[in-house]
Amino acid sequence: MEVILKEDVAKLGSRGEVVKVAEGYGRNFLLPRKLAIEANEGNKAVIAQMKSAAVRRSAKEKAQAEELAKQFEGASVTFARKSGEHDQLFGSVTSGDIADGLIKKGFNVDRRKIQLHEPLKTIGEFTVPVKLHKDVTAHLKVVIEKEAVAE
Repeated sequence: MEVILKEDVAKLGSRGEVVKVAEGYGRNFLLPRKLAIEANEGNKAVIAQMKSAAVRRSAKEKAQAEELAKQFEGASVTFARKSGEHDQLFGSVTSGDIADGLIKKGFNVDRRKIQLHEPLKTIGEFTVPVKLHKDVTAHLKVVIEKEAVAE
């Protein structure tokens, strides 16, 4: 089955592309979620309009992402966590925690854009990539400190 993608779909293609997918994937996933439309002659005429709109939208999104990436320069997020021996944390710092820390600093970033492969479990400084756009990746400094023990 051939479909025209209305949105970027990971590991499949980007907006406006005509791709071949399995019948079930197209009918049960892409079409009901409005991620794609069926590629027939009538819809193929719409592709040109979609592509030009997508190019304009993508350029605007990329410009906004580059602006946000400039604001990330020098920014850092600090967490105070309880830790045991060898600076191992009791728990971890996840992409959700980092996103919450960024929201408190005034940056509105979705946690799924934070490219943290596994949660941070030790004390120290880390550089975490944040994918703001498919072509724009910013690097954020994350500092995890030992929480002061009240005696």
